[in-house]
Amino acid sequence: MQNVSDTRGRPLRDLRISVTDRCNFRCTYCMPKEAFGGDFAFMPRSELLHYGEIGSIVKAAVPLGVRKLRLTGGEPLLRKDLDWLIKGLKAIDGIEDIALTTNGSLLPQKAQELAEAGLDRVTVSLDALDDETFRAMNDVKFPVARVLEGIDAAIAAGLTPIKVNTVVKRGQNDDQVVALARHFRDKPVILRFIEYMDVGTQNGWRLEDVVPSGELFQRIAAELPLEPVAPNYEGEVARRFRFADGVGEIGFISSVTKPFCSTCHRARLSAEGKLYTCLFATEGHDLKSLIRDEDADVARLSEHLATLWVARDDRYSEIRSDDTRDLPKVEMSYIGG
Repeated sequence: MQNVSDTRGRPLRDLRISVTDRCNFRCTYCMPKEAFGGDFAFMPRSELLHYGEIGSIVKAAVPLGVRKLRLTGGEPLLRKDLDWLIKGLKAIDGIEDIALTTNGSLLPQKAQELAEAGLDRVTVSLDALDDETFRAMNDVKFPVARVLEGIDAAIAAGLTPIKVNTVVKRGQNDDQVVALARHFRDKPVILRFIEYMDVGTQNGWRLEDVVPSGELFQRIAAELPLEPVAPNYEGEVARRFRFADGVGEIGFISSVTKPFCSTCHRARLSAEGKLYTCLFATEGHDLKSLIRDEDADVARLSEHLATLWVARDDRYSEIRSDDTRDLPKVEMSYIGG
């Protein structure tokens, strides 16, 4: 089967795979305690895709053009035996890169085994260097020092360059951006600032809480001059900059002020086996029922995936408005970022 493109000519290149909807943080912009409290019912483990089923979906996606995988959650390191999954995915012909997004809390214990299993890269979410600010944003009082320890463990394991993602919310952590830039510029770390997005329906998103990337750029460049860097590949979501003295790199992901829908080539697989063709999708497409059908095989699954992608016309960030903001959308904790 040939590579496929959607209604806007966008190829399928990346598959993001959520392995769990559970997380040990309650970040205010993703899983606020008000919605995900102690009595919140997460998916029964029996509803999660088995690792072999995830492998079958990846095998079906490769002929369509998928070359890069990213494991997400929830917090993916809460899923047992994740190294086993990584080894299996690494062995699939056509997969060139496997990355993982994590809050970093379990990296001190897990980084080396992830690297040995074949993980290529890791992205760590870190929203502040100030401990009080960080504890408030993760809302479980988790100390920033332990996330920094996890980043160091990933560096020691060779999972470099590490990417560190910072979601910036006005009045909460926007005073942290220069300190973060200074802290990571001398390390094998690419720091990326992400505009606060209206993902899901539970985070109370308001446009006035968004700090535009242009404003963040000006704040940093006033103290640490920056110069642009060409994208690594077509469709890269972050606009890249290096420090003018040649040390270090940062990026800006600007879904709100500079949408990149026109070059998006990502599909997302939820932990219970639904395919989402947009981070802001209102509904997913059930693959679990198909893959658990005893008559199904990889070829049939591949044909189904192709049909879904060819029909794709998503462009939420381009049309974001008061009319779209309150549409029912899947929560980020189900499909990752």
